[in-house]
Amino acid sequence: MATTADIRNGLVIDFNNHLFAVVEFQHVKPGKGAAFVRTKLKSLRTGRVIANTFNSGEKIDIARVERRPHQYLFKDDIGYHFMHLETFEQIAIPEELISAPQFLKEGQEVEIVFHADTETPLNCDLPAYVELTITYTEPGFRGNTATNAMKDATLETSAVVKVPLFINTGETIRVDTRTGEYGERVKG
Repeated sequence: MATTADIRNGLVIDFNNHLFAVVEFQHVKPGKGAAFVRTKLKSLRTGRVIANTFNSGEKIDIARVERRPHQYLFKDDIGYHFMHLETFEQIAIPEELISAPQFLKEGQEVEIVFHADTETPLNCDLPAYVELTITYTEPGFRGNTATNAMKDATLETSAVVKVPLFINTGETIRVDTRTGEYGERVKG
């Protein structure tokens, strides 16, 4: 058992029989009345963010979670299959636990968060940026850059993102997995 004094960003707590990660918190000491802690909690099951206020000194249950490195192998009817990088154990994870499944490619390294007590996977986090090759996009035209226009590009994972007009088929780009937006062209 811990108290509200132990709250910090990233801490995972058991709240109302669900696991939540603390996204944001603020200790408040009003001039009148007792102190309290205002928090924003993100559900590890649904991804929904809720606001909650704890009284100062209130007991909270800290959940033990572990981040383990895995490599993406393939997808089938069961789900997405990953292999632990140290033990080589394989695990299948449903699509709803993965932060951006449309950007997964074979061999991609990810972190899977496990509840340490029950050994159940909670979610799968891709790196903030992934490098993917464009398999198809309309040809760009020289000199048409004054309007900051964008066009659709299909990536090697079949995901479609908006890219600037100067990007062509066969080029590798960096994509932000949190927003799904084009980041930059990768030289190489």
